[in-house]
Amino acid sequence: MRAVTVYRVDYGRKTMNPIGAVLEKRNAERGNNYNDLLRLARSLFASDTADTLRIKIDVCQTRRAILPERTSDCSGGSFEDSNSWRKEE
Repeated sequence: MRAVTVYRVDYGRKTMNPIGAVLEKRNAERGNNYNDLLRLARSLFASDTADTLRIKIDVCQTRRAILPERTSDCSGGSFEDSNSWRKEE
């Protein structure tokens, strides 16, 4: 699950003001992820029909790789073994 920032764009001043976030719960990339998140953001944050054109989401946040979930299993070894930068005494 990752949060995607929602912005309201002021075209006159050429600024983007963050107004909230939407959560993406999909585990795999699909063809309509960006469009679905934008539609959800517009339905939640737009105050009227004209305001829907000013609602944008951050594209680079939607395309980030989804990392595997952390588990309580510690099969990768201990923390002490993974510290190769420590000086040997």
